[in-house]
Amino acid sequence: MTVLPPLAVYVHVPWCVRKCPYCDFNSHAYSGELPEAQWLERIKDDLLEALAGSSGRPIVSVFFGGGTPSLLSPATVVATLELLANHLKLANDVEITLEANPGTVDAARFRGFRAAGVNRLSLGVQSFSDRALAALGRIHGGDEARTAVAAARSAGFERINLDLMHGLPGQTSAEALADLAQAIALGVDHLSWYQLTIEANTEFHARPPRLPEEAVLAEIENRGSEQLAAAGFERYEVSAWAKPDQSCRHNLNYWTFGDYLGLGPGAHGKCSRRTADGGLEVVRTRHTRSPRDWLRSRPGARARREPVAPAMLPEEFMLNALRLIDGVEASLFEARTGLPLAAIEAELAALREEGLLQPDRLATTDLGLRFLDRVVSRFLDPAEQPDSRMIQTRR
Repeated sequence: MTVLPPLAVYVHVPWCVRKCPYCDFNSHAYSGELPEAQWLERIKDDLLEALAGSSGRPIVSVFFGGGTPSLLSPATVVATLELLANHLKLANDVEITLEANPGTVDAARFRGFRAAGVNRLSLGVQSFSDRALAALGRIHGGDEARTAVAAARSAGFERINLDLMHGLPGQTSAEALADLAQAIALGVDHLSWYQLTIEANTEFHARPPRLPEEAVLAEIENRGSEQLAAAGFERYEVSAWAKPDQSCRHNLNYWTFGDYLGLGPGAHGKCSRRTADGGLEVVRTRHTRSPRDWLRSRPGARARREPVAPAMLPEEFMLNALRLIDGVEASLFEARTGLPLAAIEAELAALREEGLLQPDRLATTDLGLRFLDRVVSRFLDPAEQPDSRMIQTRR
């Protein structure tokens, strides 16, 4: 019998105090009192619609993402987790992460989130430089970021991630490395450290800031990687670094092509189901993106479900798995897609011949990681094959 993948839950909170000029996520500035009660009712509707895809599997992780989930009251987080526990089986060691903005929390709020059952925080620090934070449109300063980490510790959070960006407008190598040193000094166990990129449909795309040159970016990456390794962090994904046994289980589930229920406006889900012939079908779910439309729409009208065509599964699987520094065992491809490894054997052989993939597992070499976009593009459906130029990936 086909063994279904692990199952997680993603809960989207779309509101922010201010929309950052670099952000292309489904986040929306909101002033006044949040419609938390209405949001929770719609989350319940989404959950009830998604239950068929759970197949009774235990939930390995829950992730409150945004937007700025820390704008929710602790009472609403409690009610959300109770809702999930009433309809799903939460694993005994379930990882529950909540994203927080240092400018929207205080010690009491952190204590409330911890008492609610949240056991991992992800703080959107981005930088400790007041100048850099102002350029990024953030609502907090460096002192608030440091205070937020201390407040989280005092509230009982042992697992804390910091989101930290480099390659910021006007940033020097020394400034980027100083940011990294401050993050390390705070004693957190996980860092999402990535380069600022200019995304379409953002304010920075319309009015691009002056970013550091390639030579500066390369120096930041090289020296920063050495700094993190020396501090005991291991790079386990393109932009994720963790102390031993502190990798983010929710994101690992994504990258190993696990399943997840997506709840909230714009949330995506992925669920696998057994077919009548003993095979596997992967179904994607996408919710109405506009928070206003999502809140107003009736149950059953917010989610669009589509099976993933078999020709698309190699790309989807490899796009995730090859982000992991160690990749995955080859056997996972068949287990998670239902396709035989022979379906991609020609592409694997060619990439290994070029020195871009390791010989004994689905993992890039150091060279392949540098050109990850090119490697992944080789698994696209031939009808959608893009220009195969090397595109260096630094995310």
